[in-house]
Amino acid sequence: MTEALAAGVARTVQTKLVLPPDTNHLGTIFGGTVLAYIDEIAAITAMRHSGEAVVTASIDTVNFLSSAKVGDIFILEGVVISTGRTSMEVYVKAECQQIETGVTNLTTTAILTMVAVDSDGKPIPVKGVIPETDAEKKLFQSSQERKKRRMQLNEYSKELC
Repeated sequence: MTEALAAGVARTVQTKLVLPPDTNHLGTIFGGTVLAYIDEIAAITAMRHSGEAVVTASIDTVNFLSSAKVGDIFILEGVVISTGRTSMEVYVKAECQQIETGVTNLTTTAILTMVAVDSDGKPIPVKGVIPETDAEKKLFQSSQERKKRRMQLNEYSKELC
């Protein structure tokens, strides 16, 4: 990593309308739909940071805090919070806005690890990241702890097979 980019350079925001096909029998958005949206924005954010194609290496944490309903505006924001040699941790938060009231609620947070790859699917180096906001700095500072935990879980998963 010879270069580093400010976290805001690749910050990505997507806005979606929650429609009936996106929801379950309770009229709230499917968790799987939210996960697909999260994976998509994490990939776009990581591609913007690295300038390369990326693959999802892991979804490290997902916290479903509240739900969105049909007619809500669903807003996702992704930002690169740390980098390794070929990997990027992307923090994603999702909020829903009730169109009638304008009230916005945090619905979901997630941290994903994305890996930059070449045309043969081989990992390639990525630029570092410079956190800007207090939240980004806090997430950046705890990245080594998350990496250690992720590696332990990977080893444990292999032992189970």
